[in-house]
Amino acid sequence: METGTPQQKTTLALINDKSPILDLIYKDLVASGIEVMIRSENIEAGLSQLSALKELLNICIIDLDFYDKNVLTQLQELRKQYPTIKLIAHSEIDDEKIGRALLDIGFSSYLLIGSDIIDFKKAIFSV
Repeated sequence: METGTPQQKTTLALINDKSPILDLIYKDLVASGIEVMIRSENIEAGLSQLSALKELLNICIIDLDFYDKNVLTQLQELRKQYPTIKLIAHSEIDDEKIGRALLDIGFSSYLLIGSDIIDFKKAIFSV
């Protein structure tokens, strides 16, 4: 006999450039029971992979490349197509103006480059 409510499975997408540090964080996330359903190197490829999923994931962590002038437009498109996915930004830029723009788009959390697995888990489980 089961009691209580079933625990919701945490599923996520990682959209980031190739990085040995993020590869380690990915492995730690998977080892802790978080299902990483998508890994892609850019938002456009991530959108394509999201559209192919049969079941929508919970969270998307995006390594933001602000050198790409279309990044905010791509993020707005991601939010428009998938309004229920919780978004977590990952960037090297610690700028209040960018933070405000991300909040306006609907991001739930922001991790700076250099964040470790503990920071990632805190962000994931707080959203």
